[in-house]
Amino acid sequence: MTGSDKLVRDPLWESIRLDPTAVRIVDTPEFQRLRYIRQLGHAFLVYPGATHTRFDHALGVYHLTRTALRHLRERGGVAPEAWEGEELVPYAALLHDIGHYAYSHALEELESEHLPAHHEEVSQRFFASTSLRDALAPLGLTASDRIAELIRGRSDIPLRGLVSGSLDLDKMEYLLRDARFCGVPYGEVDVSRLLLGLQLLQDPDTGTYEVGVHEKAVAALESLLFAKYQMFRNVYWHHAVRSATALYKRIVEESVRAGLLDPEELVGPTDEELLHEISRRVLDSESEMAERIGYRWLPALRRRHLPKRALELTAADLSGRTVEDWAVGDSPWKRAVEDDLASELGLESGEVMIDFPAKAAMFQLDVLVERRSGVVRRLGMEGAEGILDLPKVARELYRTARVLRVFTFERRELEPEQVLDRITRPVGAA
Repeated sequence: MTGSDKLVRDPLWESIRLDPTAVRIVDTPEFQRLRYIRQLGHAFLVYPGATHTRFDHALGVYHLTRTALRHLRERGGVAPEAWEGEELVPYAALLHDIGHYAYSHALEELESEHLPAHHEEVSQRFFASTSLRDALAPLGLTASDRIAELIRGRSDIPLRGLVSGSLDLDKMEYLLRDARFCGVPYGEVDVSRLLLGLQLLQDPDTGTYEVGVHEKAVAALESLLFAKYQMFRNVYWHHAVRSATALYKRIVEESVRAGLLDPEELVGPTDEELLHEISRRVLDSESEMAERIGYRWLPALRRRHLPKRALELTAADLSGRTVEDWAVGDSPWKRAVEDDLASELGLESGEVMIDFPAKAAMFQLDVLVERRSGVVRRLGMEGAEGILDLPKVARELYRTARVLRVFTFERRELEPEQVLDRITRPVGAA
């Protein structure tokens, strides 16, 4: 540790050492903003300890990345070209969440007309800031652009897998941190074994280097898979967390539709800044929707008077049926069905919300594995002979983690047929 390094005490990793470049990045207004973006959005309404932020998570990912790079260097045995761009990787890890919206991932579920872009795309706007460019200047003129490419998964740097991919250290960090602050036992990942099992391997088809894992560490990869399943099922997709998320999305969506907010204004505000600004603007509007947002929906969110479950259907209940693609996001078609249900239930427009969370890449698997024989094979969605069929397990875990729910602002009950006939079809039907 040099005199210009800084030591940060962390409840998860104990001590995180920031090198001078990392210190400059952390001191920028763009990075300090992350102190006020909750890591788990509205999960704190269910798990009171879940008030940790994107700031501390980002420091943790930086720490794990430096640790992984040290292990890879100590192992050695790869060509010099495998280390091309290595100096940028820790800072891409540190900055991987720089573009997050208020309350983290929730707003990314909105339709594109209500949102400028995905948070990894929005990060490019923050990289254009003078302060962040100055902080990255010692790394070279193209550093900010190359780091942005790493974050967006569009880089050709061999070590890019540490930042974006099946083995990226973001996943390992957030699972452990989220479990710790939620006070649940589900996020256990054998991080040390995974880090020690990481290797720079040559793709047998292209000969290029990328981050992979030795076969002996596959059990640790399994721990990552199952921890993610448990956290999504019990925390991220908990019914009350999804209810709060649905209400928050509806508030922002209607604020944009009513002209209270421009979609571009969603880039930059912290959690409380965004809700405060919506609260302020509804006072200057005389529209019926503004009144409903300001005097009904926002107070309900702040006081934890969340929408109730009128219907809940598990994977078993949905067996033999396929949920229409348009019913997964926040499409106009789904909104029409929701408002039809609201009318039937004696509720106002916007006060019925169908929720079927999706995260297609949740269990993505595309990683090189070095077998004990020394042969390198790619473990993709088709699996790999002699290794637990992780892709098949991943698909089944994803299917069972998803629950179709209908939330209503006031307590109501729905029969499955009232929803299934409108937003699903039999498997195999056109």
